[in-house]
Amino acid sequence: MMRSEPRALQLNEHGQLKHFLTLDGLDKTILTEILDRADSFLSMGEQSVKKVPLLRGKTVVNLFFENSTRTRTTFELAAKRLSADVINLNIETSATSKGESLLDTLKNLEAMQSDMFIVRHSDSGAAHFIAEHCTPNVAIINAGDGRHAHPTQAMLDMLTIRRHKGGFDGLKVAIVGDILHSRVARSQLQALTTLGVSEVRLVGPKTLVPSFFADMGATICHDLEVGLKEVDVIVMLRLQKERMKGALLPSESEFYRLYGLTEETLAWAKSDAIVMHPGPINRGVEISSEVADGTHSVILNQVTNGIAVRMAVMSMAMSGQVQSQNDDESVAREGK
Repeated sequence: MMRSEPRALQLNEHGQLKHFLTLDGLDKTILTEILDRADSFLSMGEQSVKKVPLLRGKTVVNLFFENSTRTRTTFELAAKRLSADVINLNIETSATSKGESLLDTLKNLEAMQSDMFIVRHSDSGAAHFIAEHCTPNVAIINAGDGRHAHPTQAMLDMLTIRRHKGGFDGLKVAIVGDILHSRVARSQLQALTTLGVSEVRLVGPKTLVPSFFADMGATICHDLEVGLKEVDVIVMLRLQKERMKGALLPSESEFYRLYGLTEETLAWAKSDAIVMHPGPINRGVEISSEVADGTHSVILNQVTNGIAVRMAVMSMAMSGQVQSQNDDESVAREGK
């Protein structure tokens, strides 16, 4: 089956977002628009009334085929702050678990006149598949698919960096840990190179940082001191042991000794470097408690920013869908 090109599938004829599946194919203008809109939503969390009516009357369905706490909760909170009606589909007790195909489940949800699906799935390409096989009026937001992409996580990381560093020009960023299994790292690399940072270093053992990532514009480092030297931003990643097949690591303690971020190894970076982590954190495996809770850490800021970024993406995709529907109706009227 032919697969649609990501940019063509995600944008309508006016260049507006109508799905958000991957950062592949999206240019700096679109990414900056997401960040600007998210910035405008950030102050809302401090207000007594934390709602705007941008998705009033719309129905958002959370379809999480993988376990998630932080991502699902922030998507739900974002949808509610946009005044949408939210349905959390329990996959373990749904018809899908009783043998119904994914496509049949989606058709039933379409028949309920849902407007947006938030999709998390263990298979790479699942969100893309759903976007191609749903009605044109349903917006699809990728909340993480296999090793492929986690675009909203990458954008909330970009918002965090921009708010702490003022921009992206000239920045050196180190992403440390299990790059091989990380959909977050792939999306971060696409976002950082599109937004114009000076250098992205991928740091970790050879088994978890394959050389082919250099073709995506990254510098490969297997030595932590070389990787952290004079960087502005450090992103630590979780070891995804559930995705590892075979012995990719000697032990967690050995990994921590060679690649763990401690107060001593943090000193190799710039004195004003910020430390990020998409969570969940394994303290004493990839990062020490002193650093995770220290003055350089912006990890909890990432969580707060995640709500604003998801509000931005959902409101933009819904606007793009409405514009596409108006265009279709206009064409239909002219054809009569």
